[in-house]
Amino acid sequence: MSERPNISLSGDDAELYKLLVETVRDYAIFALDPNGTIVTWNAGAQRFKGYEAHEIIGRHFSTFYSADDRAAKKPEKELELATAFGRVEDEGWRIRKDGSRFWANVVITAIRDRTGRLIGFAKVTRDLSERRAAEQRALEDARRLATAEEASRAKSEFLASMSHELRTPLNAIGGYADLLLAGVGGPIAPTQEAYLERIRKSQQHLLGIINDLLNFSRIESGRLEYDMRSADVSLAIQDVVMMVEPQAKARGLSLSAKVAAGLCAWVDRAKLDQILVNLISNAIKFTERDGTIELNAVEDATNIIITVVDTGIGIPADKLHAIFEPFVQVGRSLTTAHEGTGLGLAISRDLARAMGGDLNVRSTLDVGSTFELLLKKA
Repeated sequence: MSERPNISLSGDDAELYKLLVETVRDYAIFALDPNGTIVTWNAGAQRFKGYEAHEIIGRHFSTFYSADDRAAKKPEKELELATAFGRVEDEGWRIRKDGSRFWANVVITAIRDRTGRLIGFAKVTRDLSERRAAEQRALEDARRLATAEEASRAKSEFLASMSHELRTPLNAIGGYADLLLAGVGGPIAPTQEAYLERIRKSQQHLLGIINDLLNFSRIESGRLEYDMRSADVSLAIQDVVMMVEPQAKARGLSLSAKVAAGLCAWVDRAKLDQILVNLISNAIKFTERDGTIELNAVEDATNIIITVVDTGIGIPADKLHAIFEPFVQVGRSLTTAHEGTGLGLAISRDLARAMGGDLNVRSTLDVGSTFELLLKKA
């Protein structure tokens, strides 16, 4: 073992130094002789590395390095750099007594006497394992997020592309069905007319699904544009009710609207119509014959509040949030089929929020549901 350097302090300074170094537990602080042999050991070093003082003093500090680092002469190179430049700092894996690894920040400082002669090194080590683990978790989370975002973009692009591709032949089917129903191709028999009506209805249903997918993909990709302006709420509700009233009558439902006069909302009118159509069509779909659907519109200090109240089958309490998730249809089962993609409510809430509003629901099973659409006042 190399002779220890003769470093001495006197009086209170020596006692203070001893207390400072020996009692610190958050840092491993110890001294090396010029050859790298350990000559002091503190409580922090014992806690980090697992060695008691009598087990490690007199051994070379390369004990704490991996076999690869020792083979690469990393400990010796660090002492050379500290000797040449006064100090060296490094982060890397170090080895405990039990063979386990910890991520360490290490600072080695050259110690010289008043004549400039090298008499040893001071080595301070911090255990940064927790910080490194947190950084690694953050990196993994970032990678997962990037992967998920890339997958979401790819899905949105695929949906948009397929929607456009499918709309073209569906529009052609609808167009030719309309021409045949109008007698452009010559007279048609009643049976043929019934078949064409079924073709037309199926085409409209499929086109509606494709439009939902296209809107959903545009919302997800942030490519949907909004033409915001003041809109008369009474007129919007009146137009939408006229549009969906035949559906309600066909199912034997009562559809009515009560709207306070002079209500104006700051919205994209086309998007508002789409939300209202979705909400009323949903109410029609899930309300049994002889039921009622009522629209109301009022205002408070900052909002226009439109409610769509039905006497339908209701929604279970544990599903009230799920119905706003894409592709979810709470009422769908093997014995009760409901048409649609399950995108209508998801799209409607996204549209409402994008316009500065919101869409919420209250419901009781076998009693009915109330959808509340909040819009900013104009």
